[in-house]
Amino acid sequence: MSGFTEKEFYLDEFRARTLVVGIDGSALESASARRRLRDVVAQLVANRSRVVVVLGDPPRLAPADDRSIRSWLGLEPDRPRRRSRPLRGEPAPRARGDTVVWTSGDPERHLGEIWQVLRVRSLCVVLSSGSALAVAGLIAGRLRAHKLVIVDPAGGLVDEKHGQTLSVLDLSRLGVLLLAGEAEFQGLSRRHAMLEHAAKALESGVGSVNLCKLDGLARELFTYEGAGTLFTRGDYCVVERLSIDDFHEVERLVERGQREGMLKTRDAAETSELLLSGYGAWVGRRHLAGVGALRHAPYREHCAAEVSGLYTLTRFKGEGIGDSLVKHLVADARAEKLRYVFAVTTVERAAAFFVREGFRRVGSDEVPAVKWRDYDPARQARATVFRLDLDAR
Repeated sequence: MSGFTEKEFYLDEFRARTLVVGIDGSALESASARRRLRDVVAQLVANRSRVVVVLGDPPRLAPADDRSIRSWLGLEPDRPRRRSRPLRGEPAPRARGDTVVWTSGDPERHLGEIWQVLRVRSLCVVLSSGSALAVAGLIAGRLRAHKLVIVDPAGGLVDEKHGQTLSVLDLSRLGVLLLAGEAEFQGLSRRHAMLEHAAKALESGVGSVNLCKLDGLARELFTYEGAGTLFTRGDYCVVERLSIDDFHEVERLVERGQREGMLKTRDAAETSELLLSGYGAWVGRRHLAGVGALRHAPYREHCAAEVSGLYTLTRFKGEGIGDSLVKHLVADARAEKLRYVFAVTTVERAAAFFVREGFRRVGSDEVPAVKWRDYDPARQARATVFRLDLDAR
């Protein structure tokens, strides 16, 4: 299996990109909280990402300069990036840590200052006398940043009326929440201002917006499952055939599914077969949310195929990812004029999913016998078989 980690995949996405992180000083009162922020920012800066940390309502420190703020945050200025041939008129790095103080004056002037810092450094701290939310959203939108991260003590969105975590929302679904009374209906009235700023940022061209608590910041940015809510501009779920550049990440996903017991253990040849014939489902065209393949080589004489390696990340369960993957696989089976497709699972939740997709439960003798050749007997004893007939539909 690949040696890449989940964090490395996300760091690779963020490399040479700009992330704007908005957080209020009240969330950073403890040294441990400031350490969490510092650790995440340090990893991004070491990754050659550009980071703008917007600190709202900063503490009153004496003397009130950016050195004392930097010391309090634990964020030290990184070394200036050197060019062999400096640009004409390039300013020298600011002497006191490259902190921009945001006032109620002309925002364009401050945006220019931020860019002058980021031209030569990877980290810029912005101090705002008000809440970080509006300022971070404005900066991210005007600069069309790769990502806006909103750190909020309330964390990600929860539909309190239905008791459901809202892990992912695209701009169209976010627009529905902002309709008169809709946020209130779903118990999100207290988050209305945040929803508006997230929508404005996406509409301005920000790649995506993450909302989470500070103690979940690293998990939200660097892991598949996340720790809050991800907002995307559009193309909520895009299903496409896997390409070679996806293979490392898909291997990690399959490995995770095997550890969780959702997928059977595969050897290298079986994994390669899945990669070469599989589909991936991406949320916001950046986040791999699920995989699945149609395996038909062993079953050609039966004019059948097996739904194989179907796995959706926990974060995206209930978001229609598995449904989208199965629809593409069944469409391929129809295009090849197969008689039926089938699936085998030992997981009750997966069994319920296949029933919802129109599959019917059948005996093991209603699928090709070759399926059970060299199959683990203990697993077969626990397995449930589902079949979807195509020629009768």
